[in-house]
Amino acid sequence: MRILVVEDDLTTQQFLQRALTEQGYQVDVASDGQQGLFFALEHDYQLIVLDRMLPKLDGLTVLSTLRSANKTLPVIILSALDSVDERVKGLREGGDDYLVKPFALAELLVRIEILTQRQRGQLDSQTNTLQVADLSMDLLARRVWRGQQEIQLQPKEFKLLRYLMEHAGQVVTRTLLFEAVWNYDFDPQTNVIDVHVARLRKKVELDGLSPLLETVRGVGYRMVAQ
Repeated sequence: MRILVVEDDLTTQQFLQRALTEQGYQVDVASDGQQGLFFALEHDYQLIVLDRMLPKLDGLTVLSTLRSANKTLPVIILSALDSVDERVKGLREGGDDYLVKPFALAELLVRIEILTQRQRGQLDSQTNTLQVADLSMDLLARRVWRGQQEIQLQPKEFKLLRYLMEHAGQVVTRTLLFEAVWNYDFDPQTNVIDVHVARLRKKVELDGLSPLLETVRGVGYRMVAQ
């Protein structure tokens, strides 16, 4: 899936490009509004992450021009303007979501996933159930099965497994897991993730069944999407 990031702050731009690429997205970047609008009109993207305060052409003008050109792809606005009025203004101009800076990467990734799923028309009642190979999770009942056998998980294990299943096939970094599961925005340099993943493996990868969790050395983990 191809994503366009329109962001003039070089640090944020590089961070987003690296993080989204690690998640398997193809990422193009633009450093001002004019360049962003040109890329968006000339290329086929599935989603745009758009800063509001851009040089040459502000983000809302970029957005309204895209909508006038019948470009209906999802747009997530990133902005330091956090008042309700500014958020409403961004959404009224055609933004599909609005995330205030500073933001948590895990939250942005979830919002991207939801918007792209919705765009594909796949966001329906079945979202209440996650399925990876023969592993299934009922999000409402908070129950997990491997095949026909139910697996008992502790709350943190459930949350960890849910995040890995929601990103099946993608490399999930330790930083993302700390953000999403432990609500840390930094790596505390502990082995807490390794301990929980080891426990999860024992419960999920039952004797005789194929492994589902891969360790990506030096990076994090990946749930195998079969």
